[in-house]
Amino acid sequence: MQRRRSSWLPRGVRAMAALACALQIAGAAGAAYEVAPDAGCEPRVAILVYHRFSATADDSMTVRVTTFESQLAFFREHGYRFVPLDNVVRWIENASTTLPDKSVALTVDDGHRSVYEALRPIVLRERLPVTLFIYPSAISNASYALTWDQLRDLQRTGFFDVQSHTYWHPNFNTERRRRSADDFRQFARFQFAHSRQRLEAELGTRVDTLAWPFGIYDDGLMALAGEDRYIAGVTLDPHFVERHARLLALPRFLMIDAYGPAALARLFGDDKTHACPR
Repeated sequence: MQRRRSSWLPRGVRAMAALACALQIAGAAGAAYEVAPDAGCEPRVAILVYHRFSATADDSMTVRVTTFESQLAFFREHGYRFVPLDNVVRWIENASTTLPDKSVALTVDDGHRSVYEALRPIVLRERLPVTLFIYPSAISNASYALTWDQLRDLQRTGFFDVQSHTYWHPNFNTERRRRSADDFRQFARFQFAHSRQRLEAELGTRVDTLAWPFGIYDDGLMALAGEDRYIAGVTLDPHFVERHARLLALPRFLMIDAYGPAALARLFGDDKTHACPR
């Protein structure tokens, strides 16, 4: 299969921007993700997903650095603990594994340069574990994207883990409609395998976690990803992760610039639904 040119990539950016706009239109910030309290008291984890960082909110997928700093302050003040995403996966896999109460995992999709220029200094200062989900076709290729040297530098800090976002961030629904069933399976396998192989070859890391492009996944795609040695996958379903969660369909909360401290308090139920008494 030939490598697709990167000129198509802004379509993905526009689609994700439309998603964020829809969330904001749904009502006051945080209303789209209101969480009802559970009857029981099961430990739950919040996985957050960001995309770009800047001094200004240039589009609906960009979070201003000042907003991000205020979000971090909210989590610190309310007793949340930042944990690596890999620890969340192990917590689900192994019943004897524990996590701190009110655990939060940070993820960033797509590999924009602002991760290096704007996020990196904050991560180093705050010592935050972050998982980057990268589609390799853009790296050292698209003007907005990180370079391989920047990714290696991020990885060397010990705070950034690099995982797969498929090879070129396709829309699996679109590809399924225009391909035969066999061709679609081969296409999906290529996206999973080539991304993993390229990341492992360039960075010398183990890649076993996948972010579903546009949040699109189903049982068939999860089975194909599992055949290519992916252990876990993350979605855009806005829910907490519970212990019985499917590893290849872990939910995440999409973070946007509209989520200041008040919106986060609504989003997380002012902490009442997140932690269990010991």
